Amino acid sequence: MTEEPAKLPRLTLARQIRDSLVASIVSGHFGPGERLVETRLAATYGTSQAPVREALRELEAMRLVETQPRRGTFVRPFVQETLRESYVVRAALEETATRLALLAGTVPVEAMRADVAAMRAAAESGDREASARASVSFHRRIVEAAHNELLKLTWESLQIEARTSVTMVAAEVDLLDIVQDHAELLAAIEDGDLEVACRYARDHQWHYADLPHDAHGRTRDSAAG
Repeated sequence: MTEEPAKLPRLTLARQIRDSLVASIVSGHFGPGERLVETRLAATYGTSQAPVREALRELEAMRLVETQPRRGTFVRPFVQETLRESYVVRAALEETATRLALLAGTVPVEAMRADVAAMRAAAESGDREASARASVSFHRRIVEAAHNELLKLTWESLQIEARTSVTMVAAEVDLLDIVQDHAELLAAIEDGDLEVACRYARDHQWHYADLPHDAHGRTRDSAAG
């Protein structure tokens, strides 16, 4: 007797709704302070309230919305600004972490290679969540290798996992580009040129800051040329 295929979990639909809402919030379609009403969203997406509720819980974990007792769920203020600012701060922290780790000779190269391999596998299967996890793991290894507890605590306070997930969805990042970017950064670290590796570490994050200029003061158009 042939077994019936397993039903897709509700989370699949919830994640589709979540990703749509992330794009709407980051683009400004839903503005700061705007209330997200479950019933209205369910009608918009043509579904029940259950997957909408699950999507809103994930958005709250990503700190894009906040739920206020007896009032509802609202878009948090300054989402776009804090996302940009976090990458500028992160660029400075990871440049410093890379410098400290290289000077100390504590970079866990093999583990970082495994992270890049995991990103490649995620790209091949189109799994954005797995790609985000591997990316965060890769960068956390550098930060931990710096052996600077204050730097690590500051880095963690940026809520790296949540912001990485938001960027993956909102910017529609090509997963193969993620693999290439991290492979190039790892190659620079393995080459051992301190200044080149630190520049790669800084520029890697600054790229996602979505500012009109890059870390070298060039406009984005001229930097791409």
